[in-house]
Amino acid sequence: MTFKRYTVTAALPYANGPVHIGHLAGCYLPADIYVRYLRSKGEDVKFICGSDEHGVPITIKAKKEGITPQQVVDKYHKIMGDAFRDFGVSFDIYSRTSSQTHHETASGFFKTLYDKGVFKEEVTEQYFDEKANQFLADRYIVGTCPKCGNENAYGDQCENCGTSLNTTDLINPRSTLSGEKPVLKETRNWFLPLDKMQPQIEAYIDSHKEWKSNVFGQCKSWLNAGLQPRAMTRDLDWGVKVPIEGAEGKVLYVWFDAPIGYISATKELFRNKDLGIGIDANRGTELGTRTGILDDSEWEKYWKDKDTKLVHFIGKDNIVFHCIIFPAMLMAEGSYILPDNVPANEFLNLEGNKISTSRNWAVWLHEYLLEFKDKQDVLRYTLCANAPETKDNDFTWKDFQAKNNNELVAILGNFINRTMVLTHKYYEGKVPVAAEYTKSDILLLEEISKYPAKIAASIEQYRFREALGELMNLARLGNKYLAENEPWTLIKTDEKRVQTIMNLSLQISANLSVLMEPFLPFTAKKLGAMMNLNTDLKWNDATRTDLLLAGHQVNPSSLLFDKVEDDVIVAQVQKLENSKKENEAANVAAVEPAKPETSFDDFSKMDIRIGTIVEAERVPKTDKLLKLLIDTGIDKRTVVSGIAGSYKPEEIIGQQVSILVNLAPRKIKGIESQGMILMAENNKGELSFVAPTKADMNNGGAVK
Repeated sequence: MTFKRYTVTAALPYANGPVHIGHLAGCYLPADIYVRYLRSKGEDVKFICGSDEHGVPITIKAKKEGITPQQVVDKYHKIMGDAFRDFGVSFDIYSRTSSQTHHETASGFFKTLYDKGVFKEEVTEQYFDEKANQFLADRYIVGTCPKCGNENAYGDQCENCGTSLNTTDLINPRSTLSGEKPVLKETRNWFLPLDKMQPQIEAYIDSHKEWKSNVFGQCKSWLNAGLQPRAMTRDLDWGVKVPIEGAEGKVLYVWFDAPIGYISATKELFRNKDLGIGIDANRGTELGTRTGILDDSEWEKYWKDKDTKLVHFIGKDNIVFHCIIFPAMLMAEGSYILPDNVPANEFLNLEGNKISTSRNWAVWLHEYLLEFKDKQDVLRYTLCANAPETKDNDFTWKDFQAKNNNELVAILGNFINRTMVLTHKYYEGKVPVAAEYTKSDILLLEEISKYPAKIAASIEQYRFREALGELMNLARLGNKYLAENEPWTLIKTDEKRVQTIMNLSLQISANLSVLMEPFLPFTAKKLGAMMNLNTDLKWNDATRTDLLLAGHQVNPSSLLFDKVEDDVIVAQVQKLENSKKENEAANVAAVEPAKPETSFDDFSKMDIRIGTIVEAERVPKTDKLLKLLIDTGIDKRTVVSGIAGSYKPEEIIGQQVSILVNLAPRKIKGIESQGMILMAENNKGELSFVAPTKADMNNGGAVK
């Protein structure tokens, strides 16, 4: 079936930490390759993503760091958006679920289903933490998985075996807030009746037997076990408020809210287009609170027109939500198209071990660029070549080095470099006339013209490793042609023949620049500039073998890639080993012993108040000190604090703290410090604010 347009989404990443190579390999890189290919074909495509800012992991991160959930999402939304942009992930829009448009869209979607009578309202027993005095959402509960025995399974899913769970399925559940065993307590929620919708969902899944086996198989496993109603609301205070009476103190379940983020981001894309705000497809665009005229006829084409192909790129842990729950929501609403394909990848491991953000066993994208400047495409190439398309795969630094040195440098880079150097040496950088074609030249021309279709066929089947292999085969073909014809030797006896050899080598180079763009966009741009190519060339132009006319002037050349030396790789492996040792040491480190006994009278002499940081700046010529201006509710006072190693000044404006206000003033680096803020320290020396967890604590409130 042919389509008029494409809507392509990549999973909304949780805004509770930076992006690592597992994320990039899992869905963002394959999605970007697919979208860049479609654009090169001249297709109408919108590439949609944004930060998922309402998950329980956000509130857990906020508690851990002693800041508000909004501060968490603001921080990581920027870090993630910058990382995606820097690696060339070409979203048409990178939005966020805290935006006004999203809250309105998600609320409206829920209200539509509610008004249609879709939801089943039930009073059920839910786990409640008596010590923390709150109901526990799925991710606030951990316990033993009944399927595989993993002792740290979450209340909604075991990340070890991938089984989807209900909180009551867990063996020996415990609260992540207090560590206590929770109790069951009655609460009211609204359920999506997946059990009643199973025949409709099953028919939809069965109509897509072409899906990847891991996706189709997991969906059938769920269906065979029998779908159960799933609550679409939660007892939380962070998220999209449930827009009906009697639902005070409740928000939408994050897996109801998050996929609607694709829709709201598309609305924002066209809203900003209507306002004349440019959207750069090669940059993560931060949106959120802009308002303007919204032309429904535009955004709805990408979500409600049957001539639109909807494709979700995700990791395997999100299959059930994108293939069963979200389609069920769309079916219940009634006016939306359903996903045509959901090409989910498996997981990427690192040096033989599962990537772990908590143990810092990861390669973070923002850190990679600090150490491998201008080598985005080397990582893109390695991750695509090792993509976990059908099974978990492994990233190793030695393989990264081998892919760079033995393939990008020795094959692709070598062919381009020899072609460009000889062109400048023999013809002053001008494309020579192809004087006469031999039989082998004609066969070569025919072979070159087949590569766009070969690569396209693999991309359209979501086999990106295979597609990349075909791209490299074209580079190998060019290398073989040069090696067999040896123009550097033949130039002494047959200059006319060398003209044809070099013309064909340049044509292959031009075709490579077009075909590599989805995979290696930075290299494609560099090569295109070196060859002085028309920037409007499209995918099908690469079927031609006359992209460069005789006499065309190419620009001075430079190496596309350079070697990665052994010492660089050793340093990266050692960095990971150091992380492992630090975590092992942290796990066995002794807790600091209690100090000598003191009296309540001594404690009561300390006047500790809640305050808010209103200004923050570094103290000159120091590494650890920040100068803070704190509103204590009594006054505004200056405090010098040694927290610069843990916090940047711009990140802590608005942060509430606990401050000892009756500590005698003292001068630190010439600045009079009028108090001391309370900090917690772990066994790695990392600091965290001791601050209230409720957002409505007033400045000046006493800490007792």
